[in-house]
Amino acid sequence: MATQDRLIESTQELLWERGYVGTSPKAIQQRSGVGQGSMYHHFDGKPDLAAAALRRSAEQMRAVAEADLAGPGTAYDRVARYLHRRRDVLRGCRIGRMAQDPEVVADPRLRAPVEETFDWLRGRLAELLAEGRAAGELRPIGDPADLAAAVVAVVQGGYVLARAADSTEPFDQAVRGALALLAAHRTE
Repeated sequence: MATQDRLIESTQELLWERGYVGTSPKAIQQRSGVGQGSMYHHFDGKPDLAAAALRRSAEQMRAVAEADLAGPGTAYDRVARYLHRRRDVLRGCRIGRMAQDPEVVADPRLRAPVEETFDWLRGRLAELLAEGRAAGELRPIGDPADLAAAVVAVVQGGYVLARAADSTEPFDQAVRGALALLAAHRTE
């Protein structure tokens, strides 16, 4: 793996584990096995490296979500596949956890990948739900954008509830509840 990729990957993991403040350049260097000189050869500093790591995490999250949402099946089936996807629930969401980090939220450059990812996800889900309506699979109850925001909130809130309980059950319960509500929109 290239030095730059090792640095980005190590930073992704550390941000997920420790947040921005808890991720020091020294910790990044230790995790990646890269020296200080090489780190600063590739990146201007911690904010530059963190921005690259957040962009990569955002790209990865979008790719995984798109694989679920673009697959075969009805709109309901695809949303259910997205919600049931295997996740490391107790670690939380790589991107969602950054929205809770004051240093990330305060820096427009660090916040941008977080904001863009959630905007994309809500938009993609709204598009899918509107597609389900147009195909006659879902009743025209509620705005697809509102329903999409609720699905994203279920996942992100489910992570928080699961971490607070140190159990995946609250996440699973939130998913079951969301799918029950969405099932009430089905025409089948």
